[in-house]
Amino acid sequence: MIHALACVHPNAKIDETAQIGPFVFIDDDVEIGAGTVVDANATICAHTRIGKNCHIFPSAVIGAVPQDLKFHGELTYTIIGDNNVFRECCTVHRGTASMGKTVIGDGNLIMAYCHVAHDCSVGNHNIMSNLTQLAGEVVLDDCAVLGGGTLVHQFSHVGSYVMIQGGTKVLKDVPPYVLAGRDPICYCGLNSVGLHRRGFSEEQIESIHMIYRILYQSGLNMSQAVERILETVPESETRNQIVNFVKSSPRGVIRGH
Repeated sequence: MIHALACVHPNAKIDETAQIGPFVFIDDDVEIGAGTVVDANATICAHTRIGKNCHIFPSAVIGAVPQDLKFHGELTYTIIGDNNVFRECCTVHRGTASMGKTVIGDGNLIMAYCHVAHDCSVGNHNIMSNLTQLAGEVVLDDCAVLGGGTLVHQFSHVGSYVMIQGGTKVLKDVPPYVLAGRDPICYCGLNSVGLHRRGFSEEQIESIHMIYRILYQSGLNMSQAVERILETVPESETRNQIVNFVKSSPRGVIRGH
C-alpha cells in the first residue's frame, strides 16, 4: 500500500493496511497505524507516532522541528491518536525540552492551513477551522470548535465544549462550555446549542448557566464568584470542572461582555 514514488525511511514502521501516496516523505523513527491514509506530497518527520484510521491530506507536514529558538535538536516527539483528519497544508510541530512532546488525541478535524505548535496538548473531538493557529504550549481540551482564523496565544488554555468566533485572538484562558468572541475576546454566553448536541440535559445546562451568571453578571471578582458558586450551586462534575479551571488559570480567564 506504499506508492512506488513515496520516499520512506527504512526504519519507519508502517502498518500493512496503511496507504502512502506518491511523493510522500516519511522520515526515520516514524510509526503509522492501521488504516491511516497519507496523501500525495505530505511529509511525516522524524519521531512521529500516528495512530489508526487517520487521514493526512496533501502537503500537510506532521512532526517538523519546532520554531522555538530554544530548541537545540533534543529528542522530542509528536504523538497523534486515532481517527484524526489533517487537511491540506496544515502543520504540526514536535515538542521541545519544555514538555518533550506535542500530543493530539482522537477524532479531531484539523482543517486546511491550521498550525499546532510545539508542546501543545490537544484533546479529543475538536474542530479547528481553516487557518486556526495554536502557539506553543497551548492546551485545548475536548469537543471545542474554533472558528476560522482563530489565533491562540502561547500558554493559553481552551476548555471543553467551547465555541470560539472566527477571527478571534485568544489572549486569556477560555473556560469550558462557553461562547467566546469579539475583540478583545470576551464571554458571549453559553454554548447551549453545542451542549444539546452533545447530549447534556436541560438540568445540566441550567446549572452551568447559573455558574456563569455568577462569574460574569454578579459584580463579584473571580475569587469572590468562585466562593459564591461553591456556596450556592450543588456539587457536580461540571461545577467542579469550571471552578477548577478558573482557580488554576495562571493567565486569567476571559472577561465578561
